[in-house]
Amino acid sequence: MRNALTWSAFGLAVLGLGVATSSASAPPRRYYLALGDSIAYGFQPAKVGLPPSRVKTGYVDVVATRLRALAPKLRVVNYGCPGESTTTFIAGGCPWLGERRKLHDSFRGAQLAAALTLLRAHPGQVGPVTLSLWGNDYAELWDACKGNFACVKKRAPRARAQFASRLTTILGRLRAAAPGANIIVTGIWNFDAAHLKQTDPLVRSFDTTIRKVAASRQARFANTFPTFNPQGSLAREKARLCSLTFACSKGDPHPTNAGYKAIATAILAASG
Repeated sequence: MRNALTWSAFGLAVLGLGVATSSASAPPRRYYLALGDSIAYGFQPAKVGLPPSRVKTGYVDVVATRLRALAPKLRVVNYGCPGESTTTFIAGGCPWLGERRKLHDSFRGAQLAAALTLLRAHPGQVGPVTLSLWGNDYAELWDACKGNFACVKKRAPRARAQFASRLTTILGRLRAAAPGANIIVTGIWNFDAAHLKQTDPLVRSFDTTIRKVAASRQARFANTFPTFNPQGSLAREKARLCSLTFACSKGDPHPTNAGYKAIATAILAASG
């Protein structure tokens, strides 16, 4: 089976409904730090080429608006970089920056280093921190197999283990730099509308990996899978996916405005 969709240079990873383990709920602080890839950035296919100031319907925007009801002076720092993977997040080299495109909040080098610099410069003043980072790692597995599903299934255990190791490093360093921050890690959804029955178990295995890593570093986990991929009826699951993403209309896995709003609601629920 060929890979029905690819992240190309854009990447993904977000939240949904449901909460796992974490530290106690905390109100918003001075800064809301958004980290990750195209989902944190708020990417949509029709907005390619627009300046970041005109990309403002992402979940970060919705969450920030809600949080400002509690903290009117809240400042958002959004380092989300389309195309980012756990590898480039640590080492640098996000493709979006390589194409000389702009971000909501610019940084040089690795996104992890930029995040740690901010956290250390403002101890106790950053929270929540959201992290959306899995789409490009998942896409790399499919790309390595040229879309062959049997190959993907065979290579998936090793790919998950490597992904888990990098994610553990990322969350461990963020937690060490911000011991009391409310860190929320987003889960994965299945964007392969044409092969949901075959690929749902694979996606859920990656989701479980993210959940376990988050718990090991006292971070909250927001589960997108039940929101974007409700189980029980393939027709209903596809309809929901088509409504919350551009997977069916444009062959693009990124969320619609409704999808980003659903993610924002889940983040707020997970944040307490």
